[in-house]
Amino acid sequence: MTDRSQAIRDRFAHNLRLARKRSGLSQEEVGRLAEMHRTAISSLEAGRREPRMDTLIKLSAVLEVDVDAFFDGIHWHRLRLPRPGRFQVISAK
Repeated sequence: MTDRSQAIRDRFAHNLRLARKRSGLSQEEVGRLAEMHRTAISSLEAGRREPRMDTLIKLSAVLEVDVDAFFDGIHWHRLRLPRPGRFQVISAK
């Protein structure tokens, strides 16, 4: 795991926690509505886990936010490498 990967998980975790708190739902309620265990929600909010695509969609629906809300503050920039299509995270604040 790289520092950049952890920075992404931490920022995602912050955004998820913020969306959940704004919704007024507990981790247990979000888990029940998203058909996930509360500990899975806790792991995502702690930055210990990365979400799968279907998890993002479920959380988006349950919390009534666009999926992109989870990625607020995560910026991607093209690497200056000879191989096209390579990207890196510059900041996740």
